[in-house]
Amino acid sequence: MDNKMTTRRNFIKSAGLLTAAAALTNPADIFARSAGTSAKKRGSNKIELSWMPFDAKLNHPFTIANFTRTTTPIVLTQITWNGYTGYGEASMPPYLGENQASVMAFLKRVDLSQFDSPFRIQDIMIYLDSLASNNTAAKASIDIALHDLVGKVMGQPWWKIWGFDSETTPDTSFTIGLASEEKVKEKTREASLYNVIKVKLGRDEATDKMMINTIRSVTDAIICIDANQGWKDKHYALDMIHWLNERNVNMIEQPMSKYQLDETAWLTERSPLPIIADEACQRLTDVQHLKGAYHGINIKLMKCTGMREAREMISLAKALHMRIMIGCMTETSCAISAAAQLAPETEWADLDGNLLISNDQFDGMKIVNGKITLSDKPGIGITKI
Repeated sequence: MDNKMTTRRNFIKSAGLLTAAAALTNPADIFARSAGTSAKKRGSNKIELSWMPFDAKLNHPFTIANFTRTTTPIVLTQITWNGYTGYGEASMPPYLGENQASVMAFLKRVDLSQFDSPFRIQDIMIYLDSLASNNTAAKASIDIALHDLVGKVMGQPWWKIWGFDSETTPDTSFTIGLASEEKVKEKTREASLYNVIKVKLGRDEATDKMMINTIRSVTDAIICIDANQGWKDKHYALDMIHWLNERNVNMIEQPMSKYQLDETAWLTERSPLPIIADEACQRLTDVQHLKGAYHGINIKLMKCTGMREAREMISLAKALHMRIMIGCMTETSCAISAAAQLAPETEWADLDGNLLISNDQFDGMKIVNGKITLSDKPGIGITKI
């Protein structure tokens, strides 16, 4: 018996499995040793969170069904541990109900020093949810920074850690907001590098049809529609969808109010185009409830608290045979690159938020011939400018 145990132990040693087993106790050590050039000088074992407010400046005034804005308030976060630094972001368009003051007030309440390792992302995110039921963008800023940090410790991007295929990423759409006819033509020409154009509709029939007809006078590119809950009547919505279906449109995002679930289910049953929930789909707990009322869901990190829950939403949506889109707010390349790690598992992507601003603070995910292209950079794949 002793000889057998000795032989087995020698085999385990020769196979390197004892080293791998040790990593389960302290994964940072083995990843730091094997990460090569990505390994950093060891620093403090304490997980430290810091943040700063930032205003993203839009290239053009951005108009949707209900309002116009020229900037988006953002809070940039940073988490350091053992000499590594991860970056995160909270982006707050007005309808989310958060602002820079509320995000920073939430972040002041967060004590990450109680956790011995940034690898405990699940425990940390459960702790954040215990602090408040909302503040989703604030929570996402921590989730993204943790994923960036842990990926850097491991020396790998998250699309590889999760086992995704980078070749299956979709094209991203490029968004054109409501504007005058001449401005729409200008924006459409600027979007010539993209294979899919996302059009904001939902104001009135004349304006909506002007938007589509104007774009069609410039390009035959595929169009996806975001009505931003702007259509109030299901019969009108169905008539518009049939009209759009004849003009190379491939999907409709949030055509009616998120509260009109029965009316949307009626519309989805009759629509020739996929109906995708946006405002109606915030977090994981919403997905099951939307089955049958929508064909699919649009997942945004700022709504669902970040990458961890977004991945869970993808798994559940697939189990429910629902179609999946990954979207964004107006964001820097930090949050956009984080969302891009999930893009291989989605059918549609709207990850152009960084392309709409003039003062990006990061270099990250690239669009090549209209397609989301993932790199081998560790973490979420960004470099601070």
